[in-house]
Amino acid sequence: MLKFTHLHVHSSYSILDGMSPISDLVDKCIASGMSSVALTDHGNMFGVKDFFDYVSRTNKKTKEEIAEIEDKIKSLTDTVGQENEITELKALIEKKEQQKFKPIIGCEVYVARETKSNPKGSRFVKEMRENYSGHHLVLLAKNKIGYTNLCKLVSLGWIEGEYYHPRIDKEILKKYKEGLIVTSACLAGEIHRKIEANNYEEAKKSVEWFKEVFGDDYYLELQRHKTDKKNADTNVYQQQEHQNKILIQLARETQTKLVATNDVHFVEEEHAEAHEHLICLNTGRKIDDTDRLRYTKQEWLKTPEEMYEIFSDIPEALENTQEIANKVEFYSINHEVVMPEFDIPKEFGTVDSYRQKYSEEDIINAFSSNEPGRIRIEKLGGFDKAYRIKLEADYLRELTMKGAEMRYGTPLSEEVIERINYELDVIRNMGYPGYFLIVQDLIRAAINMNVSVGPGRGSAAGSVVSYCLQITNIDPIHYNLLFERFLNPDRISLPDIDIDFDDEGRKKVLEWVINKYGQERVAYIITYGTMAAKSSIRDVARVRNIPLEVANKLAKYIPDSFPADKQTGKAPKVTLKNCIELVPELKEIMNSNDKELINTLKYAMELEGTVRQTGVHACGIIVGADTLTNYIPLCTQKDKDSNQKLLVTQYEGASMEDVGLVKVDFLGLKTLSIIDETLRNIQQSKKINLNIEDISLEDKDTYQLFSEGNTIGIFQFESINMRKFLRKLKPSKFGDLIAMNALYRPGPMDYIDLFIDRKQGKEKIEYIIPEMENRLKETYGVTVYQEQVMLLSRDIADFTRGESDELRKAMGKKKKDVMDKMKDKFMTRGQAKGHDIKILEKIWNDWEAFAQYAFNKSHSTCSAFIAFQTAYLKAHYPAEFMAANLTHNISNISEISKLIDECQRLGSKVLGPNINESGLHFNVNAKGEIPFGLAALKGVGEVAAAAIIDERNKNGEFTSVLDFFKRINLRSCNKRCIESLAKAGAFDSFGDIHRAQFFAESENTSFIEKLIRYGSNYQSKLNSTQISLFDDETLSSDDNDILEFPTCEPWSDFEQLHYEKDVCGFYISGHPLDKYKLEIDSFCNYDITTLQQEGTLKKLGKQSQSFTIAGIITGTFVGDTYKGEKFGRITIEDYENKLTLSLFGENYLKLQHFFQQNIFVFLELKSELRKGRKGEFDEDFELRVINIHPLANILDTYTKTINLLINLEDIDNNMIDALYHCINKSKGNVPVHFKVFDLKNNLDVQLVGTHKVNPVDFSINVKNIPKVGVKLTR
Repeated sequence: MLKFTHLHVHSSYSILDGMSPISDLVDKCIASGMSSVALTDHGNMFGVKDFFDYVSRTNKKTKEEIAEIEDKIKSLTDTVGQENEITELKALIEKKEQQKFKPIIGCEVYVARETKSNPKGSRFVKEMRENYSGHHLVLLAKNKIGYTNLCKLVSLGWIEGEYYHPRIDKEILKKYKEGLIVTSACLAGEIHRKIEANNYEEAKKSVEWFKEVFGDDYYLELQRHKTDKKNADTNVYQQQEHQNKILIQLARETQTKLVATNDVHFVEEEHAEAHEHLICLNTGRKIDDTDRLRYTKQEWLKTPEEMYEIFSDIPEALENTQEIANKVEFYSINHEVVMPEFDIPKEFGTVDSYRQKYSEEDIINAFSSNEPGRIRIEKLGGFDKAYRIKLEADYLRELTMKGAEMRYGTPLSEEVIERINYELDVIRNMGYPGYFLIVQDLIRAAINMNVSVGPGRGSAAGSVVSYCLQITNIDPIHYNLLFERFLNPDRISLPDIDIDFDDEGRKKVLEWVINKYGQERVAYIITYGTMAAKSSIRDVARVRNIPLEVANKLAKYIPDSFPADKQTGKAPKVTLKNCIELVPELKEIMNSNDKELINTLKYAMELEGTVRQTGVHACGIIVGADTLTNYIPLCTQKDKDSNQKLLVTQYEGASMEDVGLVKVDFLGLKTLSIIDETLRNIQQSKKINLNIEDISLEDKDTYQLFSEGNTIGIFQFESINMRKFLRKLKPSKFGDLIAMNALYRPGPMDYIDLFIDRKQGKEKIEYIIPEMENRLKETYGVTVYQEQVMLLSRDIADFTRGESDELRKAMGKKKKDVMDKMKDKFMTRGQAKGHDIKILEKIWNDWEAFAQYAFNKSHSTCSAFIAFQTAYLKAHYPAEFMAANLTHNISNISEISKLIDECQRLGSKVLGPNINESGLHFNVNAKGEIPFGLAALKGVGEVAAAAIIDERNKNGEFTSVLDFFKRINLRSCNKRCIESLAKAGAFDSFGDIHRAQFFAESENTSFIEKLIRYGSNYQSKLNSTQISLFDDETLSSDDNDILEFPTCEPWSDFEQLHYEKDVCGFYISGHPLDKYKLEIDSFCNYDITTLQQEGTLKKLGKQSQSFTIAGIITGTFVGDTYKGEKFGRITIEDYENKLTLSLFGENYLKLQHFFQQNIFVFLELKSELRKGRKGEFDEDFELRVINIHPLANILDTYTKTINLLINLEDIDNNMIDALYHCINKSKGNVPVHFKVFDLKNNLDVQLVGTHKVNPVDFSINVKNIPKVGVKLTR
């Protein structure tokens, strides 16, 4: 068999350049008889962990076989006469070792070039385009030292040398040379470029430099990409052949070995066209562009036979690939977890003092538990580490006991002491006391910085130690939360503590961590975005010049999910391959003659899964005990908010424990910011300093709020369905809220009605066996939590703590093999305790069904706790709470609209900004109203808003527009700021000027500019050292004569609302649709938000009936389909949301006159089944526009009857007279009927009137009559 190893290979982690999946690369190498392959992505090591792990899994069986043989050798070592068998077994090990596939970890780095502006080729020079890239160079790690040095080099390229590309330089290359093999790379390599420039001597000098540094570990690289492929680059091969001749000459002269490579970018030959599309995505070009970057289409992973055919004249270049592979050792990039050392006070103890105080026998005894202490110590890393852990464990105990006395009082109960001792023993024996010390330290720092910290999140709330250390704020003993749900002594893995901070506080805590542990030891965690089915279609379509409408239509055929297979119970993954097989429209396209669409789907399928971009994990950071580059490679990413570079790992978060690093999740929780803001609002408006931690969890008003379902704005309890269930449930204790949260999100919703009926006494509470009552009584006999299953498994079948957690995990992850073993244990032990086998079978079956939805009680308790706090604030301080919600949802239009409606319901009207009342954010005025916050206005910002508020606080309210300009700091409040204030109506309260006047122009100068000039002149005179008392009196006189206000027409309602939305982000004083509210309420079946809810299109499609919506046309587009036919799109906006609709063919031609922006329309729509679809999902249906009408005409066209709704108590002579005049003024052809109701006695009567009116005139006039409701019938 021909021996060859690919040493220059790019995976899809060479972003938008390589398209080879790691698994496909390795699998093809093995299938082709190769025993190794290198991974050398451009400038990064993003794919290295994925590469290493996949090869490790591939080698797993062989490694297990080797381990078995080694165990056999050990057993024979002391047996006489077994020497021959041992020799044979050792030979077998050697043979097995050769069967292992070897991963060669590398990188094609960029080395800073020597240029006119950078003569020394320094990585620090970041000016001039000539330095934007660097010479390519392939680095391969031949051992663990080489891997560490490669991590350092690649990291420094990003941290210090990034300029368009991450660049290293020869200075650090020489510094971190140990353990590296180097090849000269491709046409873009330093030697290659110098040859191309006919600088032979310079090329030779460069080779000699590399030879001096790397010796026999430096190789010159040859490539041959001769191509006959259509539209391929043929110039590359000519350059390669020209260079290869000189490279061979250089090799002979400098005694340098040659190596043959293929610069692999894709796996199979037929992937070349898809790769060309990927390159177009990278460069922003179209596939038909004549001047775009092209590859030779020869860059596939060729077999050894193919490579030998290409380089048959230079066999040593092929053989040398194997020489390099043989130089590379098998080594692991994984590492035992190395935690940063917590600084324990020296007076408490040090490792040295512990060595003097405790013998090794004492340490063995300390770590003895379910297994001998010596074995546990070996697993932890030996006695040196055990002494440190013992010290940390003792200090953790001291802190915990102090915290326990604060939490539980003194003396501590036996239950608390027993639980603390158990948890501390587990934490010590697992080696994690240092982790708890670090986390409690940063929580304490956060509290000292006045940062709000959440009560806990996830299973960490099950730890009493965490509660005593203030890591969590939930008492796990009181709520029966389980520690082993958090740390299972039978399953050694790092604790995972997620910590919630308020949004602003999170940044402070991150800065504190970086300052404490050092910038080189803290990093954010990278994420990878891949091309999914829909995005790959859109990307390929864009490159192929397919119209956007067609691309979107193709993408819409991709469902969000497939139904589960009836036999396996598993749903097929949503991949393009599965979609083409299962979605009729896509299948039909692939079987059609439409080559354009077929190729679009084909190349999209080949590119699907390719890495498209990197990002930063929303909350995860890692903290190392040492410089992170000793363990992993790092890169940089720009922070979206600050635009600063963040230090980021090159491996994903799931890999951190493998490589020995501690991951902590810092989450910014908006709700904590809302709570903080509410408390500030309460202090400001009510002068009350409320401590949210002191509120009673038995507050009746709070439970009343939950029982009425008035939970808009309440953490995790505000959805429509949740509010409906709350009204049925009528929660009366905190446990009800915990259970409801668990059942609804994402728990077994089928159990909700059963849970409610049992609480309300409508259904009898029953238990399968009496022993279950103790665990299920709190949830009325309904199994709600994972913890209940864990506890019941202990009660019924004597499962250990570890086994019960293993059961929970196996159920959640549907591990059938584990479940079968656990079931055998459960049945056997349960019968041994006297339980009937049929009963045990029923319990087990119930648990299996429940496990699909089972929720973590610890997490649910934490969520319910925050929900209760927010509900308490809303129940007792509604205006202050709603103001805080508005402040922290300012950019979410649909949420803002919902919150404003809720404010109206609560009687706290939301007002526009007021120069004399508004604070920085939404606040509460003396009347309980909520003015818009000044800082939230676009173009104003916090500096200007603070200047306005400071001036107002110092010298009183502004008395007029001119008074404002006399007093305000015009450097802080510039022209743009004042324009925003005027557009939003912040000056409306003065009454002496309307908004349009600010923008009226005369002599090419707006009135705002004149006001600014006026204020500036006034302040200059006031501050002049030459001013006299007499002058000051003159300045204080009436200035209206000095500056004349312009005369102009006020803005129309539509104009005013348009500008208001422009600066506020949404409509405050009204909505453009308000004048059509009667028509919309009477004649529209749906609003856009409801229409977009899951299941609505399916329901409407099944009904096959038309329905109506109304809104403003805010966007239009007219274009051509790929067949050359006209089509159009309109965007409709209503009170809360937007919807884009497409019109084709005759439908477009009939309605194209409505393609105008800012017109009000009434639309008739229908949800229709897409061709070939079954109608199982919303995606199976599409909206079709049947007709469009002007909204202004609807009242006259559709109204058949007007019904007036009147409360009997409100009828008096004034109302009767007003109605009489209104009807007489609005004569027409539509009858008016009356419905009079008596609320007290729950009676109503329908009166058929004889009067007929014009609906348009009547609707205008009747608005002026209070307490009269109007309902129109069609």
